[in-house]
Amino acid sequence: MKFRPCIDIHNGKVKQIVGGSLRDRGNEAMENFVAVQDAAFFAGLYQEKGLKGGHIILLNPSSSEYYQQTKDQAVEALNVYPGGLQVGGGINPFNGEDFLKAGASHVIVTSYVFKDGQIHYDRLKEMKAAVGKEHLVLDLSCRKKEGKYYIVTDRWQNYTNVELCRDTLEELMDYCDEFLIHAVDVEGKSRGIEQELAAFLGRECRIPATYAGGVHSFQDLELLKLLGKDKIDVTIGSALDLFGGSMKFEEVLAFTGK
Repeated sequence: MKFRPCIDIHNGKVKQIVGGSLRDRGNEAMENFVAVQDAAFFAGLYQEKGLKGGHIILLNPSSSEYYQQTKDQAVEALNVYPGGLQVGGGINPFNGEDFLKAGASHVIVTSYVFKDGQIHYDRLKEMKAAVGKEHLVLDLSCRKKEGKYYIVTDRWQNYTNVELCRDTLEELMDYCDEFLIHAVDVEGKSRGIEQELAAFLGRECRIPATYAGGVHSFQDLELLKLLGKDKIDVTIGSALDLFGGSMKFEEVLAFTGK
């Protein structure tokens, strides 16, 4: 299990928000933390510590008045740490290559592929052709409904009819290099991990995957390491001291060995 750092950007600022609280209308979100430092600062810190594969997420849609500020922050961070970070949020075949040229190692895609409640394989193939499988991460962030996990899109506002199950993973791993999976119902709430989801990923996932959501203690890390069979990577947001939490960044690095 490796630690994957994060830089979430909303309205031009590095933030941690409560999962599922983001609204396009009014650019609103329930905030846990707003950083004084910019995205480039965190990119430089992650580079200094030798952390690779972290993700930058643009939380404003392209239609937002804040989108350009958010994008500028992301590009500055990529310029600071070329090849060290992934980027997601509004990625499509027309802008994916631009982010790769700016320094992203991978682009992260959800809503372009999972649209109108379903997987659009034509769009997935288009995305793969545009950036290459080796540069593509699929965000399979999910919420539970009627006892099953379903992929959610549009900044976690809308359910798809795509169940996160073994068959889905098997189908999608042919198109991408990694998965990023937020447990949206616990994201940003620091109340513990989604144990059922972590165990599923440890059992069924055969390519690199990063789990996010609810980690707030080293006991959570130990549990994730056990349930994920030490092969599922982890990202920590609101619980990390960099973002106002109680888990010390340096201790997390020591625990995970990076």
